[in-house]
Amino acid sequence: MAPLRTIVQRVAPRAVSAAIRQQARGMATEKQIFNQIQSTKNIQKITSSMKMVSAAKLKGDEARLAAAISFNSWTNQLASAPSPIEDATFEELPQKTLIVPFTSDKGLCGGVNSFISRATKQCVKSLAEQGKESDIVIIGDKGRGQLRRTHGEHIVRSMTDVVAPGNFSLACGLATEIAAAGANDYDAVCIIYNEFVNAAVYKQMYKVIVPYGKLPEGDELLPAYDFDSDKPDAMGDLFEYMVASQLFHSFMDGATSEQSSRMTAMENASKNASEMIDSLTLRYNRARQARITTELIEIISGASALDD
Repeated sequence: MAPLRTIVQRVAPRAVSAAIRQQARGMATEKQIFNQIQSTKNIQKITSSMKMVSAAKLKGDEARLAAAISFNSWTNQLASAPSPIEDATFEELPQKTLIVPFTSDKGLCGGVNSFISRATKQCVKSLAEQGKESDIVIIGDKGRGQLRRTHGEHIVRSMTDVVAPGNFSLACGLATEIAAAGANDYDAVCIIYNEFVNAAVYKQMYKVIVPYGKLPEGDELLPAYDFDSDKPDAMGDLFEYMVASQLFHSFMDGATSEQSSRMTAMENASKNASEMIDSLTLRYNRARQARITTELIEIISGASALDD
């Protein structure tokens, strides 16, 4: 049988190792806390930089939005006014509708894309309950990713990697893609987008554009005007131009809302990082103080043992 001292020598290192592993699992060491502090500081620098970049871009987007509002003002006489998504029933939409939600290709911008996806789902559900048909043409990669899982059967086309900041040429390209998706075969085109209010507020709106060939019987568009060419052909060209103009305005509105939301999100992220740094610093100081106290106790205990 092995002596008692030999057994203690064999067991003690295992017990110490087990205790160290248990401590490492249950409580972070000073080095781990220090690394977390440095990582959080780096993240804070990134979010602060992104906030400043978004603030600079927001000024340009606001100027482009002001120009787009003036450019698109002519459509107020020919199309219905935008309506808020909140508490909307979509009863005014006709039997067959093409829904065009405006989302972004980039994230880290709060709930801009989630709100549009939620509004699109709400619109599809309401139309289905009313016995109406609907299809979706998505603009933006984030909206495609969110809607593809649940409403993939309704998606007929998606447009991603849209260059920002946008211009009217880009809006015309988007209108051409929507026309290629069969916009003229639908009774109406419904554009869902974010409307910019100020740097802290944006709201979800939708526009309904009815093709001029699908107007109710008895309603004639521009009856006081004479046309050199065939009026139905001219109305078709005017409808495509109106879609492009409305898309341009919606795109500028959505881009401005995206930058304002990203600026707010990065500001909140920077504040959260600052609070986390303070909390981790307090934990680090407590762990350091506990280590120093333990070392002092060991030194004093050793000195007392030598005196005895």
